[in-house]
Amino acid sequence: MDKKTINLGAVQGKVLLFGGVYSNLQALNSLMAVAEQEGIVPQNCFCTGDIVGYCAQPEETVQRFRDWGAHTIIGNVEEQLRVGALDCGCDFSLGSRCDDFSKEWYPFAQKQLSLSTIDWMQGLPDHISFRFSDHKVTLVHGSYDHISDFIFRSSPWATKQPSFDATQSTIIVSGHSGLPFCEFQNGKLWLNPGVIGMPANEGKTRVWYVIMDTTYTFSYQYHTLVYDHDKANRLMLDNRLPKAYADTLLTGLWDNMEILPAPEKNMRGEDLMNILQK
Repeated sequence: MDKKTINLGAVQGKVLLFGGVYSNLQALNSLMAVAEQEGIVPQNCFCTGDIVGYCAQPEETVQRFRDWGAHTIIGNVEEQLRVGALDCGCDFSLGSRCDDFSKEWYPFAQKQLSLSTIDWMQGLPDHISFRFSDHKVTLVHGSYDHISDFIFRSSPWATKQPSFDATQSTIIVSGHSGLPFCEFQNGKLWLNPGVIGMPANEGKTRVWYVIMDTTYTFSYQYHTLVYDHDKANRLMLDNRLPKAYADTLLTGLWDNMEILPAPEKNMRGEDLMNILQK
């Protein structure tokens, strides 16, 4: 299938970047409040996909997002849902804990979503690009070529470079991996703002997003978001969703680290603020 890319032209002012809402309505509501406080219009808010995921309110979360009017590209979860696939398309190893848990939360999400929501997913683009100051910015989910690529801070630059080459961009904004990070090489910036639906394995309940700004000069800054994680946890347990994922909302630690390279595994429980604000 041909890729669908939307080019928005020039975008000015503040831009809010985030990923992985994961059916976490409480986190989305808190992020929308941040956008309003910062004076960031919905048209300048961008999600890297996977609005639907592990948590308990998939339909309500999508409807809230649609009413907000922000932009999103398609994540692997939406890609699978819109074609009626039987799994989330995360490319987890068969029989892994992630694979087993997906057999619980993914069918739940499928059953909750309305036909209107599935129709909306049909029109989501693979990529969004725009001009921001002197930069061309492109949103990808995993990478430009593969929606389910797990790309991390420790991933070789050789796995990142093809996305810049294919899009002729100076900034790639990615999702999917669940961990915020940035890397700058050869005048190019790979920027993963993190996800708001699940903590970043720090041992803290907070989640992450990024604000880019051109008010004075180009800048980007990582921010943390607090939300009603207790309510999100209760709703997951009430709906018999994976307890291990529900517990992560309270502990801030991942149940398992099967998808992580060794350097990211070794960062478990580490305060990412010390790294991201350098």
